[in-house]
Amino acid sequence: MTFKDFNLSKTGDGLLPVIIQDSRTLKVLMLGYMNEEAFEKTQATGLVTFWSRSRNQLWTKGETSNNFLHVVDMYGDCDGDTLLIKAIPDGPTCHRGTTSCFDTPEDEGFIRTLQGVIQGRHREMPEGSYTTKLFIKGVKQIAKKVGEETTESIIEAVDGNRDRFIYEASDVIYHYLVLLEQMGVTIEDLERELAFRHR
Repeated sequence: MTFKDFNLSKTGDGLLPVIIQDSRTLKVLMLGYMNEEAFEKTQATGLVTFWSRSRNQLWTKGETSNNFLHVVDMYGDCDGDTLLIKAIPDGPTCHRGTTSCFDTPEDEGFIRTLQGVIQGRHREMPEGSYTTKLFIKGVKQIAKKVGEETTESIIEAVDGNRDRFIYEASDVIYHYLVLLEQMGVTIEDLERELAFRHR
């Protein structure tokens, strides 16, 4: 993909609107603009770089805050006049210190956020973390815990206790995410499998 692949005749200023989405949580983070130089720098460095209309210069997101946006994928839209970048943010994207520049609920896409936290625990294995203790015990104990929590959620479902079911089902999801990580599998892997079956 090159900058010249886009049709910018409608924008008038030759700038390409760019939507940034968290590749893990799928949360929309911000909107910015790129000229050709910003586009090429983004591709070359893997860090999202915009053209600042107010400062009239290139601006790599995070150059002052260290909250960089690391490019995962880039997609042009159907009309060829907008770019979607899926990225991994280093921290809050908005200058207000919030995750997103859009005031959507903070818990939106939280299961993917939790997956990221669990992956971090597996890499770092911090002492005192319950998740670390699960990884130390290994796959058999993690799988056993998934089974126990699943049984408890089934009991609450059969008893018709919605609130308790939500509580126990949340335990199932958490422990299942730990099991996925232990097995080197992600939510995205499951989505690909389910999409394949759907086709």
